[in-house]
Amino acid sequence: MNEEEIKKIIDGTYDESREDTLLSMVGQLYSQKMVPSMIVHGAYSLPFIVGAVFCGIKFFKTDQTQYQIMYAAIFVCCIQFCIFSKAKYWQMLYKINTSREIKRLELRIAELNETVKNK
Repeated sequence: MNEEEIKKIIDGTYDESREDTLLSMVGQLYSQKMVPSMIVHGAYSLPFIVGAVFCGIKFFKTDQTQYQIMYAAIFVCCIQFCIFSKAKYWQMLYKINTSREIKRLELRIAELNETVKNK
């Protein structure tokens, strides 16, 4: 990758005023590039959220201890899946941040290379 390509990449995504705020990181997650993965995430999470709500309601409506234990276990499993998928998306957030930082380092190395060549 040459210096011009790196500058193009950074100019398109980098805003110094919103460098490392949580709001900017979440905004990147909902950017145009991430829409398909957010749709897939919603499609996979929705049945588990519905299942958790259903099991929570059924837990309080049933009188038998055996069914209460079953509904509680299913509820916990559904919530765990939702937590897992959110953790996956936080990892994607940090992956985006890390790749942006690597691009900045590449630009700085290219600038340093130019200054060394000029001397």
